[in-house]
Amino acid sequence: MAWDPAQYLKFAGPRLRPAIDLLGHIEAEAPRLVYDLGCGAGNVTRFIAERWPAARIVGIDGSAEMLAKARAELPQLEWQQADLAAWRPPQPPDVIYSNAALHWIEDHHPLFVALFESLAPGGTFAVQIPRNFGAPSHTSMGEAARTGPWRATLEPLLRPAPVDPPDVYYNLLAPRAAKLDMWETDYLQVLDGEHAVKEYTKSTWLSPLLAALDEPQRSRFEDTYTKLVDAHYPRRPDGKTLFPFRRMFIVATKG
Repeated sequence: MAWDPAQYLKFAGPRLRPAIDLLGHIEAEAPRLVYDLGCGAGNVTRFIAERWPAARIVGIDGSAEMLAKARAELPQLEWQQADLAAWRPPQPPDVIYSNAALHWIEDHHPLFVALFESLAPGGTFAVQIPRNFGAPSHTSMGEAARTGPWRATLEPLLRPAPVDPPDVYYNLLAPRAAKLDMWETDYLQVLDGEHAVKEYTKSTWLSPLLAALDEPQRSRFEDTYTKLVDAHYPRRPDGKTLFPFRRMFIVATKG
């Protein structure tokens, strides 16, 4: 899918908090080589570089638009465009960090194992992936897609929840890791603006559905989805919208 950096960064604040939480749980003190997989526009890579200023930091992403934004903002860092599903580090890294990216890859279980096994001894594989796909913000997309003249176009694009329960990832990594830390956090995101949840999902899960339609169906479908999510997440009298969002964290250390 095509990524719109401006749309994605509208909610940079709420998206940044789990990324920083993940970074804070990595115990590596002086890594030499760190990869940020799915670095996007580099707004998290900046903090990785600040934490480990002596490390070689490389941002990897599939979106040319996002990487162009990253290069413009942080030209001193390395940026590489690659398909995350096929990418493997050319040399064993000390840290592989990935915030809200790997769930986009179909059948990512083998990828988790391959990335962990690619680490240098003592290296860390740190991942955050959302587990909010059963919430109205996401189920309303399927409801909207199936209730209009666009159904034949959109229904084949509807994906099942791409993230498994935590025990699946535990079973993948626990036999291989010297240390494995996993947890989930429900973030109560306080969003600004009109139709805030629709605007939030418009840069991620909703985007492929909108891109599949031409006008006027695109606008009609967007309006249908907007009415559904606005009913679930009403704007408060102070102009804020409360949007709970669950995320899963994995920090696995190689022996």
